[in-house]
Amino acid sequence: MAAVTAQSINTNINMPEERAGDSTEEEPGDQSPDRGPDSPRSPEPNLELLRSALPDLKSLSRAGELLERLQRETEALEEQVRREPDGFPPRVSSALRTAENVSEKTQELLKREEQVSEELNQHLEKARPCMESFGHAFHQVDIIERHIKYLQCLQRIEELSSSVQQCLMTNSVWEAVSAVDKMAALVVVLRESRCSHLQNFLQQTLRFWHKILKDRLTSDFEEVLATLHWPILSPPTQTLSPPPNAQDVSSQLEALVSQLLALQNSDDIISQSSTGRKQEVCLPVQIMLLPLTKRFKFHFYGNRQTNCLSKPEWYLTQVLVWINYSSEFLDEKIQPILDRARAGVSAKVDFCRGLLSLVQLKVQNDASRLLYEDTLFCHLVEEVLHFEKELRSQPLLPSSVPGLLHLLLEENLLQKWLSMEKKMALEKVDSMLSSEGAWTSQYKDISDVDELKAPDCAETFMTLLQVITDRYRGLPCAASQLKFLELQRELVDDFRIRLTQVMKEESRAPLGARYCAILNAVNYISTILSDWEDNVFFLQLQQAAVSLGEESIVGSLGVTELGRLASLETSLFQGLLGLLDRLRADMTGRLLDTIMREVSDKARPYCHDRWLSLASPQDQTVMSLSTSACPMMLCVRDRLLQMHTALSLPLFQITWQGLAERLDGFIYQEVILANHFSEGGAAQLQFDMSRNLFPLFGHYCKRPENFFKHVKEACVLLTLSLGSALLLRDLIQDSDLNRDLNQDSGLQGPAGVEPSPQAALNELGVYCLSPKDVLILLNLRAARPGQ
Repeated sequence: MAAVTAQSINTNINMPEERAGDSTEEEPGDQSPDRGPDSPRSPEPNLELLRSALPDLKSLSRAGELLERLQRETEALEEQVRREPDGFPPRVSSALRTAENVSEKTQELLKREEQVSEELNQHLEKARPCMESFGHAFHQVDIIERHIKYLQCLQRIEELSSSVQQCLMTNSVWEAVSAVDKMAALVVVLRESRCSHLQNFLQQTLRFWHKILKDRLTSDFEEVLATLHWPILSPPTQTLSPPPNAQDVSSQLEALVSQLLALQNSDDIISQSSTGRKQEVCLPVQIMLLPLTKRFKFHFYGNRQTNCLSKPEWYLTQVLVWINYSSEFLDEKIQPILDRARAGVSAKVDFCRGLLSLVQLKVQNDASRLLYEDTLFCHLVEEVLHFEKELRSQPLLPSSVPGLLHLLLEENLLQKWLSMEKKMALEKVDSMLSSEGAWTSQYKDISDVDELKAPDCAETFMTLLQVITDRYRGLPCAASQLKFLELQRELVDDFRIRLTQVMKEESRAPLGARYCAILNAVNYISTILSDWEDNVFFLQLQQAAVSLGEESIVGSLGVTELGRLASLETSLFQGLLGLLDRLRADMTGRLLDTIMREVSDKARPYCHDRWLSLASPQDQTVMSLSTSACPMMLCVRDRLLQMHTALSLPLFQITWQGLAERLDGFIYQEVILANHFSEGGAAQLQFDMSRNLFPLFGHYCKRPENFFKHVKEACVLLTLSLGSALLLRDLIQDSDLNRDLNQDSGLQGPAGVEPSPQAALNELGVYCLSPKDVLILLNLRAARPGQ
C-alpha cells in the first residue's frame, strides 16, 4: 500500500518535469490546471490535444506521429520509475528517511522528558521539608523587617518632632518649618500604608506642631500687618506716614510671608485630610482675610440690623469696597514677595477668592430663605447680577474664578428666577398696554430718531426682552441660557397674540391712528428679531441648542429643519418672524382694501366720464385735470400723506407701492377697458395720468410711472397716431394668421422674414401688455384702424 502510494506521488510530482524536459513542443491541453495530483486524466484535455494536433481531416496523416510520440513519453516515464531499485524517486526517498530520523529522535526526547520529570518530582518531594522551613524563616524575617521599618518611622517622627521643638525653643523658625514640611512629606509617603494607627499618630503629630508653628507665625504676621495699617477699611491715602523702622518691617514681612508659603504644603495636607479638598487660598492671604472675615460675620450674621434680607446690597457692596481698597496694598506689598518666592500665586486673585467664599455662603443661605418672597428674591437676583458685573470689571481677575452666578443655577433657584421673569414681564405688558400713551411714540417729534415710529408699548416690550438678555447673558451654563431664550420666545408670541386681539378690535377703522400704531409695532418687533438673528450671542446659543439637543427648542424639528438650524440657514426666531410677517401682511392688506374702497367710490364719476365725446387737444387752449378725477386724486393724495405720517418708512414703502399696483389695475379695468376713447378722450386720459396721478407718487420715487405699467402702456396705444395704429394692428393680425396657418399645415415659416409684434411693441415702449391686449385697446379708439 505504501509503495503504491509513493509511486503515485512520484509519478504525479515528476511527470510534468519529465514532459517539460523530454518533449520539444508543449501541446495545449496537456494537463488541466483544475485537476488535482491524484485525479485521473479527464477526457476533455485529451480531446483538446487531438484537436490541436489534428485540426482537420487533411492532418490525419500525422496521427501516427502523435501516437509514436506519446508512446515514447510513456516508456521514458516507466523507465524512470524502474531505474530505482525500490521504486521511489530520490527526493521522496530522502524525505522519507528524514522523517523516520525525526520520528526516532522525538521518541527519544519524550522518553528523556519522562525521566527528567520523574527525577524532578522526586527532588521536590525530598526538598519540601527544607522549603517549608525556609518559608517560615523568610516569613519571620519579613515580619521583623516590617517591625523595624515601623519602628524607624516612629523614630523618624520622634526625631522630626524633637527637631521642631528644639527649633522653636531656639527661635529657628526656618528649621522648624523645614522639619514640619518633612513630616508632611512622610504623611504623603504613608498614605498608601495599611498601618492606620501609625498614620493617625503621624497626622496628629503634624497637626500639633503645624498649629503651634502656624499660630506663632500668624501672630507675628498680624503684628507686622497692623504696623502697615492692615486691614484697609477706608480709601487709601498718601497722608499716612510710614513707620520709623520701615526697612525692618519690610524685611519681617517678607520673611513671614516666605515662611508661611513654606508651611503651605502641610496646611494643604491637613485641610485635605479633614475636608477632602485643598485650600484655594494661600496661607498668607488666609491670615490677611481673618479680620475681614470676623467683620463680615459680625455685621451680616445674627441679630444685627445690618443682617437684613431685604438689603443684600449692603454686604455685596462691602465686599466690593474691601476688594477695591485692598488692591493697591496687595499689589505693592504682598505680590512682589510672592513673585520673589516663585509661589506662582496672585495675591489679589486669592484675596478675591477668599472674600467670594464668604459671600457665596451668605447668598446661598439667603436665597433658600427667599424662595417664597417674590419681591425680595427678585431684588437679590438683581443685586447678585450687579455684583457679578462689578466683580468682572476688576483687572487681572480670571474668568475661571467662580463668582455668584453659579449659585443661581441650582434647580429650585433657577426655576424660581424663570417664573419671576415671566410673571414680571407679563405684568409689565399688561400695564403698558392699558396706559394712555401705549400707542404713541415718545420720539414722534424727532423725525431722525423716529424712523420706525414704534409705539411706546412695543419699544418698552423689546427693551424688556433686552434687559432679560443682559441678565442671563453672563450665566456660565449654556443650557440655562437656553431656558431664558425659550422664555423670551414665549413672551414674543404672547405679545403677538395681544397685538392681534387689539388689531381685530381696531379693524373697523384701519385708517385710524391706533391701527397704524399696531402695524408699526408688529414691524418694529420683526425688525429687532431679524437683527437678533445675526447677533453673535444668539448664534452661539443656536449652536448650543443643536449640540445639546435642547428639547424645548429643537425637539419638534425634523431632520431637515435641524440641519438647516445647525448650518445657520435659519434661526431660532424663524417661526416667530413668520407669524409676525403674516400678521403684517394681513394688516397691510386690510389697510389697502379700505383705501381702495374709498378711492373706487370717489372714482365712479371718472369711470363713467364721456371719453368718446371729448374734444381734440388742438381745440383746447390749455389742458387741465378732468373735473370728475378731482375727488379721486384728492383722496389718493390725502391717504398717501396720512400713511406717510402714520406709518414707518419701510411700511409706507410697502403701502404706497401696493396702492400704486392696485390703482393701476383699477384704472386699467374700470376706466380704460370699460370705455371707448376719442382722440381728445385719449389725450385727456394721458394728461390726467402722467401730469396728475403719477406725480402724486413722485414724491416717494424717481419714476412713479413704472408702478403703473398697464395704464402707462394703454395711454401710449390710445394716443398712437392713426397710421402707426394701422400698421401695428396689421402686424399683429398677420402674425396671428401666419401662426394659425403654420399650426394647421404643420409647417414652420422662415425666421426673420417679418418683424415680430413684440419687437414692434417694445419699440413703442410697450412691454407688459400682450398682443391680444393691444388689439383690444386699439379697438377702443373712436377712430379705430380699418374704419
